[in-house]
Order: sequence, then structure tokens, then C-alpha cells
Amino acid sequence: MEKSRRGQQLAFSLLFWLWLPCCLTQTTPSNAATTTPTPSPSPRPQTERLKVRLAGYPRKHNEGRIELFYKGEWGTICDDDFSIANANVLCRQMGFVSATGWTHSAKYGKGQGKIWLDNVLCNGGEKSIEFCKSRGWGNSDCTHDEDAGVVCKDERIPGFLDSNVIDAQMDDNKVEEVRLRPVVAKKKLPVSEGVVEVKYKDGWVQICDRGWTIKNTHVVCGMLGFPHERKVNKNFYKLYLERQKNHFHIHSVACTGTEVHLAACPLEFNKPNATSSCEGGMAAVVSCMPGPLFMQNSGLKKKLKTSNNVRLKGGARLGEGRVEVLKDNEWGTVCDDRWSLQSASVVCRELGFGSAKEALTGARMGQGMGPIYMNEVKCLGEEKSIWNCPFKNITSEDCQHTEDAAVRCNVPYMGLENSIRLTGGRTRYEGRVEVLGSDSNGTQGWGLICGENWSTKEAMVACRQLGLGYANQGLQETWYWDGSNVTEMVMSGVKCTGTEMALTQCQHHKTVNCQRAAAKFAAGVICSETASDLVLNAPLVQQTVYIEDRPLHMLYCAAEEDCLSKSAAKANWPYGHRRLLRFSSQINNIGRADFKPKAGRHSWVWHACHGHYHSMDIFTHYDLLNANGTKVAEGHKASFCLEDSDCQEGVSKRYECANFGDQGITVGCWDLYRHDIDCQWIDITDVKPGNYIMQIVINPNFEVAESDFTNNAMKCNCKYDGHRIWFHNCHIGDAFSEEAERRFEKYPGQLNNQIS
Repeated sequence: MEKSRRGQQLAFSLLFWLWLPCCLTQTTPSNAATTTPTPSPSPRPQTERLKVRLAGYPRKHNEGRIELFYKGEWGTICDDDFSIANANVLCRQMGFVSATGWTHSAKYGKGQGKIWLDNVLCNGGEKSIEFCKSRGWGNSDCTHDEDAGVVCKDERIPGFLDSNVIDAQMDDNKVEEVRLRPVVAKKKLPVSEGVVEVKYKDGWVQICDRGWTIKNTHVVCGMLGFPHERKVNKNFYKLYLERQKNHFHIHSVACTGTEVHLAACPLEFNKPNATSSCEGGMAAVVSCMPGPLFMQNSGLKKKLKTSNNVRLKGGARLGEGRVEVLKDNEWGTVCDDRWSLQSASVVCRELGFGSAKEALTGARMGQGMGPIYMNEVKCLGEEKSIWNCPFKNITSEDCQHTEDAAVRCNVPYMGLENSIRLTGGRTRYEGRVEVLGSDSNGTQGWGLICGENWSTKEAMVACRQLGLGYANQGLQETWYWDGSNVTEMVMSGVKCTGTEMALTQCQHHKTVNCQRAAAKFAAGVICSETASDLVLNAPLVQQTVYIEDRPLHMLYCAAEEDCLSKSAAKANWPYGHRRLLRFSSQINNIGRADFKPKAGRHSWVWHACHGHYHSMDIFTHYDLLNANGTKVAEGHKASFCLEDSDCQEGVSKRYECANFGDQGITVGCWDLYRHDIDCQWIDITDVKPGNYIMQIVINPNFEVAESDFTNNAMKCNCKYDGHRIWFHNCHIGDAFSEEAERRFEKYPGQLNNQIS
């Protein structure tokens, strides 16, 4: 009996120990069904090394959309939780030393097929992306609008044999350069009609037009800088092309019409050993409609007006800038969340350019001021206006101006840079300006520009024409850049508004008339990829305005600095007072370079009375204008001291006036002139009661280069009853629509500079 009981206990124990591990492995928490699994590494069956490639357009060889080859199929990675650590792992996996950045929201175009990985979390030291934590292969809640990309440092890992960089097509089948070969009007630019040709090896090849659609034409026109397409006379071209020898490299194109580059369309290439004929078809021919800026026909220009409720600000080159949209007669910006090439292309075409070359995020074209109207703009690419695209309205918690979206658009090739060059400079960004023109004998050749009255605005146009960004300085003497044998002046009296595409579009003398015609007095420029941009805080002026009757005995220093009206000289000093219109001004630098005075510290002027150095003679103009635009009172402010009073979060102050320190305003900082400091006023002692316009202009003589001078003025409606003063409608010069500005200014503009 005892023996059989022991046998039963032994059997029971054996069963228990066999059952326990099974039970433990199946035990789950009660809330398991509702919790998200922790991301874990997603290794594949280790049959071969994971293939990774860069794809998408437009791009360089070391950047692009990331695609992974898994289960016999290429797919993408979602940008959720993506980081620089992920990018480092991927770049090293492809043989680059590291990553310099990563992109979101399908910057390089939307991929196709699977989205293989989502919520990828790398430490940065993994050998392959598959060893990073993620939701697992094929488990994603994303769309291809969220495809991630990387930018790798253009430096290879020494000894890395297998580059592991596989392009979207084989090397022979890459489509990077496309052109139109004109058949008629060959010398006329821009070329808007002709045979579509693709760069192939060392030559140009054609595309067979069988199955060619208007959507294909739309894409080709867009990438060449044209907003629209038009019908083409195929019969004329058929006769011409039958006599030509054609080599067809691409046999069919199937664009949807929303692509920004022909390479993003499904393409069928000619097989290596096949004949390059195009049975039943001919070489593809397209005709594009240029935007108004690029049209020679002035009648068509008037008909084809571009949008007046979208604009680009702060860009150095044509077709680039911060995107601003008009709502309720006031301009505002667009937040960069989900900002894509498709949305950017809608803006570009709306403004009379082609498709977008780049959709820029993070205020890459400087920060805007005022409202932010749109967020998460999701255009499909076929909309007529950005206002037709789905978007979210903004609250101040959603976005800051550090997230302002910008674009670079494709623009038609005009060849303007071929008729201008710089010589003698230390870098390609500076030098004496030489232009193609006719000398005194009528011979075409390189010549100089007379330096008389050459200023920052002319330099802006020269730098734009050269493709070298913003103007840093316009120079009237260039004896120190005497490195060329060109000595004759071919252009003088150049006067630009600053918005022209080329110097020839500016006003200039028909025949050269230059008082100082020696080469050392020729015009020169220093260009820069970045520039400052000063903007006044308009609401602060409106909030802080008041009147003070200040005793004359407290105004000796101010009189010495010429901060009072002329009648003060006849006053019975030190008895009596002056009536002063006082306010605070906060000047923000929202550009991409620090604002620094033109003069070096060796030439700053010391003012003993106030105990500071002036680095600029005139930094701001303060004017009170009457109904017909004439000044009734004025004030001017030398740069008492340009310094960083305060900065945005995360930005450090660089400039401080104390102890003969450096003067300037850092990007993201502001200089505050409080209402209670000397000369921060207009002397209105002689002004009669009435309605006026108050105007403040920063950097009025364009002494220091900026990316945008249209926002340097601020205006307010002003009511003065003889005892009190009110400001209302204070706004930056370009903040309102034209219609609202007309309502604001009921006078025809400032007529003269004289005080009545």
C-alpha cells in the first residue's frame, strides 16, 4: 500500500514538473489584450545581408528615401520616431561614415509597395537597421506620405567594398537630366517647346511617344520651370522628326501628373540588345506655358496673373522663399508639419513657376512675423491653390515661427548668369562686376560698371543674377580687386528696385556717362548665402505710446545729438519744455545671419554726453506724416548701441555694448530701445491737433544688407487732440493686403522730405 502511494506521489510530481513550465509560458497579464507590444529587434532569416538603397528624386548620390529589400520586395520605413541614430545606422550600412541628417514626410517622393518598418528606435551602434527596435516587419499604421529619408556624409568607410547603395533603376537607367530640344526659335530663352530628351551616358536620347499623355507633359513642364502645358502641333514635328535619326531610350512613361520629376514616374526602358525603334510613334514633343515673369508677350502676361493670396518671402533667388498666405487681408505663414514636395509644388505652380525642387522645413528661409494660418497641409499635387488642399487650423501651442515652411521651385533656364562675372576677389562670392556689353566701337565684350551711386539694391540684383545668394555689400571702388585686363566702362547710372532678375532690367544710361571712369572706380559686390532681416514689433509701439512734456534743462544731450526739432534752437534755454511723442521699439532679427554695422569699430563715433559709441549714423527714421504724405515732424536715431537685449529660447546673446564690445543683433534676438531713453521720440511741440500717419523705418539707407527690405517700415494711424495721442492699426509695411493698405493710407504717399 505504502509502495503504491509512493508510486502515485512520484507520478504526480513528475506530471506537476512537466506541467509547470508549460503553464508559466502561457501566463499573460490580464490587460495584455489592450497594451501595445514593446518594440523589439526584427531580425530576418539570416540567409543574406539586408539590402538597403537610396531612392527618390531630386537628390544627390548620398541622400534619398530609404528602401529595404525583404521577402523579395522593396519597401520603405515610416518616419514615426525616426532619429539621427537611425540615420547613422543606415548610412554606415551603405558604406558612408555617418549621417548628417534625416528627412520626414516623403521629402524624396512617395515610395511604392510595403512600408516594412515603423517606430524604429536605434541606439546608433547597431550593425544593421534590422537589429534596432521596431514594431516588426510589415507592421505599420503609416502611409507613404510618411516615408523617411537620410542624408549621409559624403565620405566612404575605408575598405568598404560592397557599397550596398542600389538606385531605383540600374545605373544605365537613371533619369536625372531632362531638356527640351527646340526646333523653331532656337536662340529664344526660355525654351518652352521642343523634343523631350534625356541625358544618357555622354549624349541625349529621345522618348517614344506611344501612350504619351497630357499628365506626362505636365510633369516635364513642371520640372523645367513651367506651371502649365499647352497643345502642340504634332503634324509639324512628325515631318521634321522623320528626317532625323532618333535613339529611343525610354519606350513608355506613365505619370499620374503629380510627380515632381520624370524619374518618379513608372518608366519602361529599351532593352540593351533590342532595336531602338518606336513603331507607330515618334519622339515625344511637349509645349509648355511659361509663367508671367518669363513671358515675352505682354498681352498674355496680363491675362495670366499669378495668385495674389500666396507669396514667397526672404529668398535670395527667384522662385524660393518662405511661404506666406493671405487671410482676412493679413499675411501669415504655413507650419512645416507634414510639409511635402506635392504641397510645395502646388504653391510653386500657383505663383507661375514649375514644380518644387525642395520643400524646406524649420524656417530655412527665415522666420515670419504675425499669424500662422495653416498646419499639416496635405496637397495631392493637382490642386490649383494651396487653399484647396486639406489643412489644419493653427493654435499657438501647435506651431512657432521656427517651423515656418518654405520652397525652392523649378524655374526656367534663362541663361542670365552667362552675361555677368566677378573678377579679382578672394573667393567666388566677391569681386569686381563685369558684364557682357558693347564698347565704344560697338564690339561685344566684357566691360565694367560705373561705381557712382552703386548701392546695396544694385548688388542684390547682381548677386541674384550670378546665382550667389544675397548681397552682403555693394562697393563703389574696387582698386584692391584689380586682377583683370578689362578696363572699359560699358554700363552706368544703374538704378534697381532690388527685385529684378538681371542688371539689364534695371534703369541705366543709354550711353555710358561716368565721371570717374578709371577701372579702380568700377562697381563690385560681396555676395553671401545668408542675410539678416530686421523687423519692428508693431504691437509694442502701439501699446507703449504716450506724450511727455520734458523740461529743456534735461535735454542738452539730446540737442547735441540733433534729436529735437529745429524750433528748439530758438527756445529760451534752459527754461520751458518740449512736447515729445514717446514709445518703445523692439527690433527683431528674423533672418539667417547676424545684423552687424557696416563700419568697423575703428570708425565708430564716441558721444561723451551719453557715454556710448555710434556704429551707424542713422539706424531708424521716425516720421509723422499728414494726410497728403508730407512730414510734419521727424526724429532720427543713430544706433546708440546695437546689442542683444533678449533672445528666443535656446538662442544665446552675442552682442553687448559695454566695455567697447561688439555691436550687432543675433539671429533670433532683438534690440529693445525703451520709451524712456534719450532720443526715443519725435518732437511734436509744433504739431497741431489732427489725424496723422506715424512711420518708422529701420536701416532706411539700406546701409546694411538684408534679405528683405519690404518689411523694414512700420506704420500706424495716429490721432492727436492737443493733449493726448492714440495709435491704432500699427503694422509692418508688407503685412496687409494691397486693398487693406489702400484703406489705411488715404493719402497718395509721402510727397517730399521737407518739414512743413
